[in-house]
Amino acid sequence: MNFLAHAYLSFDQEEVLVGNFVADFIKGKELQRFSTGVQIGILLHREIDTFTDTHPLVKAAQSYFRPRFRHYSSVITDIVFDYFLAKNWTTYSKQDLEVFAQETYAVLKKDEGNLPESFQHMLHWMQKQNWLFHYREIPGIQQALNGLTRRATFDSKMNEATEILLEKEQELELIFFAFFQDLETFARQKLTELTQNHGRHKT
Repeated sequence: MNFLAHAYLSFDQEEVLVGNFVADFIKGKELQRFSTGVQIGILLHREIDTFTDTHPLVKAAQSYFRPRFRHYSSVITDIVFDYFLAKNWTTYSKQDLEVFAQETYAVLKKDEGNLPESFQHMLHWMQKQNWLFHYREIPGIQQALNGLTRRATFDSKMNEATEILLEKEQELELIFFAFFQDLETFARQKLTELTQNHGRHKT
């Protein structure tokens, strides 16, 4: 899943939110230098990614993009699912999306100096361009895909994926709704499990 989904699936726990965002920037024993809450967020992020990568509904969504974009279809699907989450935000949260986005940036900025430099650089642009809020519209998704295309090692042409999104939006949205229900249930249960396990390890 992409940034907005990981923010939402932190369930209003600030340290978990930080961990959920920096997880892809943390390797091996680096995990141990963070607080328990951040460690739980990192582990939750990884569990969410594994659940997502192996879910049949996600594979069904990827199948719309795979013939044209091959292994980039998984990255594209993550972005597309953030679009559907943002577009349907009021279905999942009573908090205004713009307020949620700004509060998320504020939490991440609190302890920014202790976070990986590569993440700090990304956070600067995320906040400056308000990625989380702009995922709700096609131009925001286009901007995200343009950025991925520029950073890709090969000529991925991911910037052209919005053509398929617009053509198959209704079908993809139905897949998202069904999948995200499963994912939210899983993430809540996994967060409880991780919190309990870390509590036992501390005693």
